[in-house]
Amino acid sequence: MTIRVAAVGDIHMGPDSEGLLRPAFETLPDCADVLLLAGDLTRHGTPREARVVAREVRDLPVPVVAVLGNHDHHDERPEEVTAILRDAGVTVLEGEATVVECAGGRVGIAGTKGFGGGFVGRSAGEFGEPVMKEFVRTTRRSADSLHAALKQLAEEDCAARVALTHFSPVADTLAGEPPEIHPFLGSYLLAEAIDTAGADLAVHGHAHLGTEHGMTAGGVRVRNVAQPVIRRAFNVYRLDGD
Repeated sequence: MTIRVAAVGDIHMGPDSEGLLRPAFETLPDCADVLLLAGDLTRHGTPREARVVAREVRDLPVPVVAVLGNHDHHDERPEEVTAILRDAGVTVLEGEATVVECAGGRVGIAGTKGFGGGFVGRSAGEFGEPVMKEFVRTTRRSADSLHAALKQLAEEDCAARVALTHFSPVADTLAGEPPEIHPFLGSYLLAEAIDTAGADLAVHGHAHLGTEHGMTAGGVRVRNVAQPVIRRAFNVYRLDGD
């Protein structure tokens, strides 16, 4: 059996975009079993914008699972944004896991926003000033929570596991972005967590000028689903439920 995973990130909704994605989302039962939202759902992280997103996905006939992005933190009210989305039926993850029952089998989703730091050979180190140490520790904590969530799913009899982040775990999907900003778009620590814990697919957003397809060193498929990259309401990825 096949599990169909729809995913999109960086929809950056505001009052003037209300209703824009709803018609496409209502077609989801015809092509997907679950919808994943890879962060940056709002423009500035305000409750008003979060309510627009909530109306866009409320009562959809497929489960909706999300992580927040950096834009969703900008107004410094991520807890309010999360509460509004959860009230609309969205499962919002931050270092947590959830299991969705699909016709093709149980799919486990582990999610975290992630953070920056860069990639092997060009990454920040946990050294020097306290603020620099905290930068790297923030990424490490996020990666550790993703690893723990994926390991938890390994005990849940899932047919497939998906890692859902906003920041990228690999440099592959950043191709097209200026190399100077790669350290602010993701971290190899996320890929290490995915490879050591195990997953069948990793999806992220954040890199608007990036590339859709990538892969971790361990061979896990990575997909950049930022809407400016995929240029549609969502993409669908198929996983073998066997």
